[in-house]
Amino acid sequence: MQERGRTSRAAMAPLCVAVVLLLAAAEAPCSAAQQQQAAIEEACRKASIAHAGVSYDHCVSTLSSDGRSRDGDMLSLAVAAARMAAEHASATEARMEALGEVEESPHARARLHHCLELYNAAADVLRDALDNLRARVYGKASQQLAAALGAAESCEDVWKGEERVPVATHDREYGRMAILALGLTTGAVAN
Repeated sequence: MQERGRTSRAAMAPLCVAVVLLLAAAEAPCSAAQQQQAAIEEACRKASIAHAGVSYDHCVSTLSSDGRSRDGDMLSLAVAAARMAAEHASATEARMEALGEVEESPHARARLHHCLELYNAAADVLRDALDNLRARVYGKASQQLAAALGAAESCEDVWKGEERVPVATHDREYGRMAILALGLTTGAVAN
């Protein structure tokens, strides 16, 4: 009988070690990257609730891909999104300027120039919104972010009736970035 007890205990030893390892792993703290990702996901959930135009998936993928979105609080992520929107507005502005230089049609050049002015103004407004976000002047920042949204829509309006809109992709992505910044700011205010 004693032989049988030793065999059972010997057979149970690996099982006990496995249980102890599983328990230790379950209680191991999350890595900084996991905590950051969880914070981004939570912020995006709140932003998508705060503003119907915010796509949760777009929010998570955008903020996760930006190495500067290290700090997971709503304000920091709102600042990161506003900064990305301002950078996108500047990039769109540069794209329109380049298109305007090679465009042969005077009518199309005039449209591109109009869009260029819209994005130039939007980039300025976004930089002001960034300053206000950093200063925690949320009301003014929200107003500025909402005003900056109009650049994409106004630029698209200039091209109505045309088959080809050379800046449509840039307009859509800029609009998504500006809405994301506004949604995160609205979420930060609600916290």
